[in-house]
Amino acid sequence: MSFRIQPAAPARPNRCQLFGPGSRPAIFEKMAGSAADVINLDLEDSVAPSDKDSARENIIQAIGDIDWGKKTLSVRINGLDTPYWYRDVVDLLEKSSDRLDQIMIPKVGCAADLYAVDALVTAVERARGRTKPIKFEVIIESAAGIAHVEEIAAGSPRLEAMSLGAADFAASMGMATTGIGGTQENYYMLHEGAKHWSDPWHWAQAAIVAACRTHGVLPVDGPFGDFSDDEGYRAQALRSATLGMVGKWAIHPKQVALANEVFTPSEKAVTEAREILAAMEEAKAKGEGATVYKGRLVDIASIKQAEVIVKQSEMIAGH
Repeated sequence: MSFRIQPAAPARPNRCQLFGPGSRPAIFEKMAGSAADVINLDLEDSVAPSDKDSARENIIQAIGDIDWGKKTLSVRINGLDTPYWYRDVVDLLEKSSDRLDQIMIPKVGCAADLYAVDALVTAVERARGRTKPIKFEVIIESAAGIAHVEEIAAGSPRLEAMSLGAADFAASMGMATTGIGGTQENYYMLHEGAKHWSDPWHWAQAAIVAACRTHGVLPVDGPFGDFSDDEGYRAQALRSATLGMVGKWAIHPKQVALANEVFTPSEKAVTEAREILAAMEEAKAKGEGATVYKGRLVDIASIKQAEVIVKQSEMIAGH
């Protein structure tokens, strides 16, 4: 282990982030009543330019009026290359209640983008006397974003989560696809005449996980566009969870249950993790640094893996 200890990510459930446009206030109550851990009310891509002002007003009203329970409540502002984002930040912090937890910043390309939003947020908080600091989530959805992913992960003490935005990322990279996440038809290998599809998002996800874990940030998988394909969503979510991501977006209410299913440790996994911890305690009492569990070697590293599963299960159960 490095002399610089890897910081822990925020201890909050983040299995599913449910998105809804600010221009559709009729769905806000349903979103609040969903099983999603995080609610993302959107001012960006899902809102037409002519609706930006009214969507912002809808969200400001809903932040204080609706019972959001214990969910993390987040608003995705417009990109820093637009004329809307500064008004999003100022109005949200000056006019909404303290129930707002987080601002999601899209299309972040460098740490300076975070600095800009942080400076504005800090100024408004001080001017208005807000005592609850706003947290940040960023979306990596450009070539610049993935190239600077580690400096972004370290870019602000407000940063709690980072997501991969597959659609804009693909466009920025010049990828030959119009799909949003999932398997891509032409991204395959041939072996003995048979096609084997690999994951074009894997390397970007792994880079995000590494940067996030280095700096104590939650890594989150982004959208899966085909909400009629439950198995495709589940498959991508399972790959993301295996890589170390803690959750996934839902752009349709039916995807919430799928995300929660994948990112909630199963009873079997939790039981096995507890048994590994118990087996290692026995080995430790005997002065041994490793032992055998179900025919396989377990050691100090196994303890850390098992502890992650148990802590995640306990956090979800207690939320």
